[in-house]
Amino acid sequence: MANLEENISERIDWGEKAVVGEKHKGTERNADWTGTLLNNAHIGLPSPAPDVVKCSLISGECLYFHYGCDGQDDRGWGCGYRTLQTMASWLCQSWAPPKGKCRPPPSLPEIQHALVAMGDKLAMFAGSREWIGTFEAALVLDYYYDVPCKVVHVRGGGVELERAAEELHQHFQSQGSPVMMGGDRDNSSKGILGVCTRPGGQGSYLLVMDPHYYGPRLEVTSVQGLGWVSWKKVGSLDHSSFYNLCLPQTSRK
Repeated sequence: MANLEENISERIDWGEKAVVGEKHKGTERNADWTGTLLNNAHIGLPSPAPDVVKCSLISGECLYFHYGCDGQDDRGWGCGYRTLQTMASWLCQSWAPPKGKCRPPPSLPEIQHALVAMGDKLAMFAGSREWIGTFEAALVLDYYYDVPCKVVHVRGGGVELERAAEELHQHFQSQGSPVMMGGDRDNSSKGILGVCTRPGGQGSYLLVMDPHYYGPRLEVTSVQGLGWVSWKKVGSLDHSSFYNLCLPQTSRK
């Protein structure tokens, strides 16, 4: 397990951001539809095992963003964007800015235009159906919220994945924010809201918020019952895939 970027904080001056943003269409902030999204979809989920000795969760609240939740059909390519939006919703609801003072989670067009404005993507990326990963998520969170991120690379294999569980414990205890996870063979982006560990090397579980649901708004019982928010054993992850973790460094503010 190794840090790809200990601290992604290459920032564009906020005045430059505003000017660049005005040059692009489709960068309007999200409308009030975010108020229809499910909040704290993980609350009430039972412990993954009766003998858990250590459990660390996000502190605060976040919204459940998923395919099509804003009316845009992004099935097959938008999971990274949705996980990024969930992390941004935590910043808006649970972080330092006073409630109501934080900008809403960026829309899919806003995310794409921000990456173009920063020079990370070519102009043709805006309006495309290209996916994004943890590195792009880190750039966008820094761009819109001035929050640096730590990107951790986890090599494939059960031992490395279990070591990553300890990194997540430390993150939730010190930072409190949701984490984005994605890989190569397992390239489905997922939000991580917590981690629990059993004694004696019996393994850990990740609290996964899966953005791949497409359909009408679900209640908490349905989201949990259908497995869209659930505990996943670390050992069930693809051991032949590497994984990257995007960890917002919110305690530095």
